[in-house]
Amino acid sequence: MSRIVPEVKSIPLTVLKTDGRMMPFKIEKIVAAIEKANHMNGQSDSEDAAELQNIINKIHIQMQSYTGEKITTEAIHERVESMLATSELTQTAANYHQYRLNKRKARESQRSIESRVQSLIQADETILNENANKDSRVFNTIRDLTAGVTAKALGLRMLPAHVENAHLRGDIHFHDLDYHPYSPMTNCCLIDFEYMFEQGFTIGNAEVEKPKSIQTAAAQMAQIIANVSSSQYGGTSADRIDELLSPYAQMNEQKHRAEAEKWVQPDKQADYAWEKTKKDIYDAMQSLEYEVNTLYTSNGQTPFVTFGFGLGTNRYEREIQKAILTVRIQGLGKECRTAIFPKLVFGIREGVNLRPTDPNYDIKQRAIECATKRMYPDIINYDKLVALTGSYKVPMGCRSFLQSWQDADGNEVTNGRMNLGVVTLNVPRIAIESNGDMQEFWQLLRERIAIVKDALVYRVERVKEARPENAPILYMNGAWGHKLTAEEDVDTLFKNKRATVSMGYIGLYESAAVFYGPAWEKNPEAKAFTLEILKELKRNCDNWGNEYGYHFSVYATPSESLTDRFCRLDMEKFGEVSDVTSKGYYTNSFHYDVRKKPLPFEKLDFEKDYPVYSSGGFIHYCEYPNIRQNPKALEAVWDYAYDKVGYLGTNTPIDKCFECGYSGDFNPTARGFECPHCGNHNPETCDVVKRTCGYLGNPQKRPMVSGRHKEILARKKHM
Repeated sequence: MSRIVPEVKSIPLTVLKTDGRMMPFKIEKIVAAIEKANHMNGQSDSEDAAELQNIINKIHIQMQSYTGEKITTEAIHERVESMLATSELTQTAANYHQYRLNKRKARESQRSIESRVQSLIQADETILNENANKDSRVFNTIRDLTAGVTAKALGLRMLPAHVENAHLRGDIHFHDLDYHPYSPMTNCCLIDFEYMFEQGFTIGNAEVEKPKSIQTAAAQMAQIIANVSSSQYGGTSADRIDELLSPYAQMNEQKHRAEAEKWVQPDKQADYAWEKTKKDIYDAMQSLEYEVNTLYTSNGQTPFVTFGFGLGTNRYEREIQKAILTVRIQGLGKECRTAIFPKLVFGIREGVNLRPTDPNYDIKQRAIECATKRMYPDIINYDKLVALTGSYKVPMGCRSFLQSWQDADGNEVTNGRMNLGVVTLNVPRIAIESNGDMQEFWQLLRERIAIVKDALVYRVERVKEARPENAPILYMNGAWGHKLTAEEDVDTLFKNKRATVSMGYIGLYESAAVFYGPAWEKNPEAKAFTLEILKELKRNCDNWGNEYGYHFSVYATPSESLTDRFCRLDMEKFGEVSDVTSKGYYTNSFHYDVRKKPLPFEKLDFEKDYPVYSSGGFIHYCEYPNIRQNPKALEAVWDYAYDKVGYLGTNTPIDKCFECGYSGDFNPTARGFECPHCGNHNPETCDVVKRTCGYLGNPQKRPMVSGRHKEILARKKHM
């Protein structure tokens, strides 16, 4: 809190901000700017405090006597600077002048293509390591990063002025500026593979017909994934892949039966055909795993792709499920490294695979084994997800969930739908700025929500400017369940709440810590406060959806790099705030403070209430020690979670050193991780896998931003 306080606070004066907003005059903002200017130059609050208090009071009186109805920010700054310059506080005057110049330069540099490219050339880690899935050493990624910093500078200029200003200040974060709004691209989606397979499609110069085998279907999937990923900037998902590919596996068996009738004894024909089919299924799933991990999209990364499976019960579907898990358990290459993609999400449902009496319980056991060895699959609990979102589906990318939606004929539609983008709210900043005043917090929250609304509406309007030929795979070739002509309006696939657009949030833990202290999780009043924040976000999103006809959702932002950016900006603005900025990162969404050690059951009980108001995107995690020898412990948590949370991930140490043979948890270092036995940290001779957000990442090969690294180091085991 400021040490210098004006004698009277309220002035009925409106300030015209540089971004065009009209805001009430607050002398506290001038006080904060002067103090920050002094701190940046090593001058303490106590130096010349009495004289500075006197000047603040004079400024306040002068503003009270202002005769106009409104005044510009620039005019206020000029008055402050003039009064400081004519006082005895010459150093403070110089500090304030330099502070204003620095802010102006910083803003201009963000909008300058030359400045952003220069930062990339100078290997700015906030650019190179913003996305842990991009290898910034290789040419195609460097090319994408170069295009990205250019598009980001231009995109900032395209935003509404107050949205741009809020993003640059760190009040909000307009995600994926390196792609949108410079290009009217969309975020993530569920591909309608079934429609594409049945209808046929075109990629490049090739017209592709319906596949006649599971191998061909899997190969077509890989090509579709690559093309879709290159036509949007977010993750892409294949829902219920076991059920999708089952008919093509059946085609394989029919071919093998026909072959067997020619060459195999009658009593052995069925077994022969089935064994050959199982081999085909395994080979197809193995090929798909390798193809995904050897693909590079046009934006310089492996496709962010998620496979959902687990609910099919016929023998083809079961065999596909087993093959997916077996391939993942075996790993990639001769060193059997853990595959980062595709992300695997295993559906669990009462009567299918939850209990020992269920027909697919044996496959659940294999999924548990796989999770203890490779972290994936994450799990979706069928009944709880339906309760939260209205229908069952895999998330788009790592955590973005579509809500239930029916077409004009009343059919439930999940595949072929998409998200149009995210704007995230810096909730901890609002808590810090409120200075312990709860009424001020809610007022600031509403003001920032209004900016997020304008940002999201702009995202929607910009995406609607796309033409079908901009992304043929999406609009014209069926990935989104329709084949538009070049003249048709892309909004056909977005409106009437078919598409989602999301308001994200970060740092509920830090926000409550400002008001209730760092150990607030067992304080009912504190938890009610955090839930009320989400209720306020959801109330607004529901209203916007009815107003505009798109599904505005509340989204628990993954914050892969935002955990660093928001905290870093707030450290610069407010200094070290204990248990808030002091950690060097902000906690993801509604998650329990990672520095604490609740039992998995306690953590799930605490977090289960939040997705009710944040169903547009969420995930829960539990941290475990090495549990490869105790899979029943993991199953106990999965079973406990079934009717409590919709989507749950497993974090367990699976690092591997290929020099000494160690397997387990690598020790953290300032910039990465090293083998605890031999000290190896060479990314070519070790495999370090950590969950960076919803996805896994390999921080030795592809480093993370500083804040995410600090957050991972702070995590404590829950068992």
